[in-house]
Amino acid sequence: MNANRLLCFLCFLPLLASCTHAYHIEGSTSAVNNSDGKMIYLQTSRDGEWVKLDSAEVVHGLFSMRGKLDSVQLVTLYLGDQYVMPIVLENGKIKVVINYTDSKAMGTPLNTALFDFIAKRSQLEESLDNLDRKEAQLVMDGGDIDEVHVQITAENDSLMKAMDTYVKTFISSNYENVLGPGVFMMLCSNLRYPVITPQIDDILKDAPYSFKSNQMVKEFLSTARENMKLMEEHDRMEQNLSKGHSK
Repeated sequence: MNANRLLCFLCFLPLLASCTHAYHIEGSTSAVNNSDGKMIYLQTSRDGEWVKLDSAEVVHGLFSMRGKLDSVQLVTLYLGDQYVMPIVLENGKIKVVINYTDSKAMGTPLNTALFDFIAKRSQLEESLDNLDRKEAQLVMDGGDIDEVHVQITAENDSLMKAMDTYVKTFISSNYENVLGPGVFMMLCSNLRYPVITPQIDDILKDAPYSFKSNQMVKEFLSTARENMKLMEEHDRMEQNLSKGHSK
Protein backbone atom coordinates (compact mmCIF):
# COMPACT_ATOMS: atom_id res chain seq x y z
CA MET A 1 0.00 0.00 0.00
CA ASN A 2 1.47 3.36 -0.98
CA ALA A 3 1.97 6.26 1.41
CA ASN A 4 -0.85 8.35 -0.06
CA ARG A 5 -3.40 5.59 0.49
CA LEU A 6 -2.12 5.03 4.00
CA LEU A 7 -2.43 8.72 4.78
CA CYS A 8 -5.78 9.07 3.10
CA PHE A 9 -7.31 6.27 5.15
CA LEU A 10 -6.45 8.07 8.37
CA CYS A 11 -8.72 10.93 7.46
CA PHE A 12 -11.81 8.75 7.86
CA LEU A 13 -11.20 8.10 11.52
CA PRO A 14 -13.28 10.18 14.00
CA LEU A 15 -10.93 9.37 16.84
CA LEU A 16 -11.40 11.42 19.97
CA ALA A 17 -9.83 11.95 23.37
CA SER A 18 -11.38 13.94 26.20
CA CYS A 19 -10.55 17.48 27.43
CA THR A 20 -10.73 20.98 25.96
CA HIS A 21 -8.07 22.09 23.49
CA ALA A 22 -7.28 25.12 21.40
CA TYR A 23 -5.37 24.66 18.15
CA HIS A 24 -3.42 27.23 16.15
CA ILE A 25 -2.28 26.22 12.68
CA GLU A 26 0.29 28.21 10.73
CA GLY A 27 0.85 26.78 7.27
CA SER A 28 2.83 27.26 4.09
CA THR A 29 2.00 26.18 0.53
CA SER A 30 4.80 28.17 -1.11
CA ALA A 31 6.15 25.01 -2.79
CA VAL A 32 2.80 24.37 -4.52
CA ASN A 33 2.16 26.27 -7.76
CA ASN A 34 -0.99 28.39 -8.06
CA SER A 35 -2.07 27.84 -4.45
CA ASP A 36 -2.77 31.53 -3.73
CA GLY A 37 -6.47 32.24 -3.43
CA LYS A 38 -7.37 28.61 -2.80
CA MET A 39 -9.10 27.53 0.38
CA ILE A 40 -7.65 25.22 3.00
CA TYR A 41 -10.19 23.01 4.74
CA LEU A 42 -10.12 20.83 7.83
CA GLN A 43 -12.64 18.02 7.49
CA THR A 44 -13.75 14.98 9.44
CA SER A 45 -16.16 12.14 8.80
CA ARG A 46 -19.20 11.85 11.07
CA ASP A 47 -21.72 9.09 10.53
CA GLY A 48 -20.48 8.67 6.97
CA GLU A 49 -20.79 12.36 6.11
CA TRP A 50 -17.99 14.87 5.56
CA VAL A 51 -18.07 17.80 7.98
CA LYS A 52 -15.94 20.94 7.56
CA LEU A 53 -14.43 22.04 10.85
CA ASP A 54 -12.46 25.09 9.73
CA SER A 55 -11.17 26.88 6.63
CA ALA A 56 -8.74 29.58 5.55
CA GLU A 57 -7.65 31.26 2.34
CA VAL A 58 -4.08 30.90 1.10
CA VAL A 59 -2.49 34.35 0.76
CA HIS A 60 1.08 34.67 -0.55
CA GLY A 61 1.60 30.98 0.11
CA LEU A 62 0.54 31.20 3.77
CA PHE A 63 -2.59 30.37 5.76
CA SER A 64 -3.66 30.37 9.38
CA MET A 65 -6.44 28.69 11.37
CA ARG A 66 -7.28 28.56 15.02
CA GLY A 67 -10.13 27.28 17.14
CA LYS A 68 -11.26 25.41 20.22
CA LEU A 69 -12.23 21.76 20.51
CA ASP A 70 -13.66 19.66 23.28
CA SER A 71 -11.39 16.80 22.25
CA VAL A 72 -8.24 15.95 20.33
CA GLN A 73 -9.17 14.85 16.81
CA LEU A 74 -7.45 13.21 13.89
CA VAL A 75 -8.85 15.01 10.84
CA THR A 76 -8.07 15.71 7.19
CA LEU A 77 -6.50 18.74 5.53
CA TYR A 78 -7.56 19.63 1.99
CA LEU A 79 -6.18 22.26 -0.39
CA GLY A 80 -9.21 23.16 -2.45
CA ASP A 81 -10.71 19.79 -3.40
CA GLN A 82 -7.34 18.02 -3.20
CA TYR A 83 -6.55 15.74 -0.27
CA VAL A 84 -3.26 16.68 1.40
CA MET A 85 -2.74 14.79 4.65
CA PRO A 86 -4.08 13.87 8.08
CA ILE A 87 -3.51 16.26 10.94
CA VAL A 88 -4.09 16.02 14.68
CA LEU A 89 -6.01 18.96 16.12
CA GLU A 90 -4.47 19.28 19.56
CA ASN A 91 -3.51 22.00 21.98
CA GLY A 92 -0.69 24.23 20.75
CA LYS A 93 0.77 25.80 17.64
CA ILE A 94 0.92 23.44 14.67
CA LYS A 95 3.24 24.19 11.78
CA VAL A 96 2.09 22.76 8.46
CA VAL A 97 4.23 22.53 5.33
CA ILE A 98 2.50 21.50 2.11
CA ASN A 99 4.53 20.48 -0.91
CA TYR A 100 4.44 17.87 -3.65
CA THR A 101 6.56 15.21 -1.93
CA ASP A 102 6.64 15.62 1.84
CA SER A 103 3.70 17.44 3.37
CA LYS A 104 3.72 17.26 7.16
CA ALA A 105 2.60 18.81 10.43
CA MET A 106 4.99 19.65 13.26
CA GLY A 107 5.19 21.48 16.57
CA THR A 108 2.81 19.49 18.74
CA PRO A 109 3.47 16.08 20.30
CA LEU A 110 0.97 13.91 18.44
CA ASN A 111 1.58 15.50 15.04
CA THR A 112 5.33 15.12 15.47
CA ALA A 113 4.87 11.48 16.48
CA LEU A 114 2.52 10.76 13.58
CA PHE A 115 4.76 12.18 10.89
CA ASP A 116 7.90 10.66 12.38
CA PHE A 117 6.10 7.31 12.18
CA ILE A 118 5.01 7.90 8.58
CA ALA A 119 8.54 8.89 7.57
CA LYS A 120 10.13 5.84 9.21
CA ARG A 121 7.59 3.45 7.76
CA SER A 122 8.08 4.99 4.31
CA GLN A 123 11.82 4.38 4.63
CA LEU A 124 11.23 0.72 5.44
CA GLU A 125 8.82 0.38 2.52
CA GLU A 126 11.36 2.00 0.19
CA SER A 127 14.03 -0.44 1.36
CA LEU A 128 11.68 -3.33 0.59
CA ASP A 129 10.86 -1.90 -2.84
CA ASN A 130 14.58 -1.62 -3.62
CA LEU A 131 15.32 -5.30 -2.97
CA ASP A 132 14.30 -6.48 -6.43
CA ARG A 133 16.60 -3.93 -8.01
CA LYS A 134 19.39 -4.90 -5.62
CA GLU A 135 18.97 -8.59 -6.48
CA ALA A 136 19.15 -7.88 -10.21
CA GLN A 137 22.25 -5.72 -9.75
CA LEU A 138 24.05 -8.36 -7.69
CA VAL A 139 23.39 -10.97 -10.37
CA MET A 140 24.56 -8.57 -13.11
CA ASP A 141 27.74 -8.01 -11.09
CA GLY A 142 28.51 -11.72 -11.27
CA GLY A 143 26.88 -13.08 -8.12
CA ASP A 144 25.58 -16.63 -8.07
CA ILE A 145 21.83 -16.39 -8.69
CA ASP A 146 20.91 -18.92 -5.99
CA GLU A 147 23.16 -17.34 -3.37
CA VAL A 148 21.90 -13.87 -4.24
CA HIS A 149 18.30 -15.06 -3.94
CA VAL A 150 18.98 -16.51 -0.48
CA GLN A 151 20.60 -13.24 0.60
CA ILE A 152 17.76 -11.07 -0.70
CA THR A 153 15.13 -13.34 0.85
CA ALA A 154 16.85 -13.03 4.23
CA GLU A 155 17.00 -9.24 3.88
CA ASN A 156 13.31 -9.14 2.93
CA ASP A 157 12.34 -11.23 5.94
CA SER A 158 14.43 -9.03 8.23
CA LEU A 159 12.87 -5.83 6.89
CA MET A 160 9.35 -7.23 7.16
CA LYS A 161 9.99 -8.25 10.76
CA ALA A 162 11.42 -4.81 11.52
CA MET A 163 8.36 -3.13 10.02
CA ASP A 164 5.92 -5.33 11.91
CA THR A 165 7.77 -4.69 15.16
CA TYR A 166 7.91 -0.95 14.52
CA VAL A 167 4.19 -0.72 13.74
CA LYS A 168 3.20 -2.78 16.78
CA THR A 169 5.49 -0.78 19.07
CA PHE A 170 4.06 2.50 17.79
CA ILE A 171 0.46 1.37 18.18
CA SER A 172 1.03 -0.05 21.66
CA SER A 173 2.79 3.15 22.73
CA ASN A 174 -0.30 5.09 21.62
CA TYR A 175 -3.11 2.76 22.70
CA GLU A 176 -4.63 5.52 24.83
CA ASN A 177 -4.63 8.38 22.29
CA VAL A 178 -5.91 8.95 18.73
CA LEU A 179 -2.74 7.64 17.07
CA GLY A 180 -3.06 4.07 18.31
CA PRO A 181 -6.48 3.36 16.77
CA GLY A 182 -5.59 5.56 13.78
CA VAL A 183 -2.47 3.64 12.79
CA PHE A 184 -4.18 0.33 13.60
CA MET A 185 -6.91 1.15 11.09
CA MET A 186 -4.29 2.29 8.61
CA LEU A 187 -2.70 -1.14 8.96
CA CYS A 188 -6.05 -2.88 8.56
CA SER A 189 -6.86 -0.88 5.43
CA ASN A 190 -4.03 -2.72 3.70
CA LEU A 191 -6.06 -5.94 3.83
CA ARG A 192 -8.28 -7.00 0.94
CA TYR A 193 -11.10 -7.49 3.44
CA PRO A 194 -11.33 -7.44 7.25
CA VAL A 195 -9.75 -10.52 8.86
CA ILE A 196 -7.74 -11.20 12.00
CA THR A 197 -4.16 -11.74 10.83
CA PRO A 198 -1.42 -12.97 13.19
CA GLN A 199 -0.04 -9.42 13.32
CA ILE A 200 -3.43 -7.95 14.21
CA ASP A 201 -4.01 -10.67 16.79
CA ASP A 202 -0.62 -9.86 18.33
CA ILE A 203 -1.53 -6.16 18.55
CA LEU A 204 -4.89 -6.88 20.13
CA LYS A 205 -3.46 -9.31 22.66
CA ASP A 206 -2.09 -6.55 24.90
CA ALA A 207 -4.51 -3.78 23.92
CA PRO A 208 -6.55 -2.14 26.72
CA TYR A 209 -10.34 -1.95 26.70
CA SER A 210 -10.27 1.72 25.68
CA PHE A 211 -8.52 0.74 22.45
CA LYS A 212 -10.76 -2.22 21.64
CA SER A 213 -13.88 -0.17 22.38
CA ASN A 214 -12.96 2.56 19.87
CA GLN A 215 -15.84 2.74 17.39
CA MET A 216 -13.77 2.14 14.25
CA VAL A 217 -11.77 -0.66 15.88
CA LYS A 218 -14.95 -2.33 17.15
CA GLU A 219 -16.58 -2.18 13.72
CA PHE A 220 -13.50 -3.63 12.05
CA LEU A 221 -13.19 -6.46 14.58
CA SER A 222 -16.88 -7.32 14.33
CA THR A 223 -16.69 -7.60 10.53
CA ALA A 224 -13.35 -9.42 10.67
CA ARG A 225 -14.68 -12.06 13.08
CA GLU A 226 -17.74 -12.61 10.90
CA ASN A 227 -15.47 -13.06 7.89
CA MET A 228 -13.29 -15.50 9.80
CA LYS A 229 -16.35 -17.61 10.66
CA LEU A 230 -17.47 -17.58 7.03
CA MET A 231 -14.01 -18.65 5.90
CA GLU A 232 -13.94 -21.47 8.44
CA GLU A 233 -17.36 -22.65 7.30
CA HIS A 234 -16.24 -22.50 3.67
CA ASP A 235 -13.15 -24.57 4.48
CA ARG A 236 -15.30 -27.19 6.25
CA MET A 237 -17.60 -27.43 3.25
CA GLU A 238 -14.63 -27.83 0.91
CA GLN A 239 -13.19 -30.57 3.13
CA ASN A 240 -16.52 -32.40 3.24
CA LEU A 241 -16.84 -32.19 -0.53
CA SER A 242 -13.31 -33.51 -0.95
CA LYS A 243 -14.04 -36.43 1.38
CA GLY A 244 -17.23 -37.17 -0.54
CA HIS A 245 -15.41 -37.25 -3.86
CA SER A 246 -12.66 -39.49 -2.53
CA LYS A 247 -15.11 -42.25 -1.57
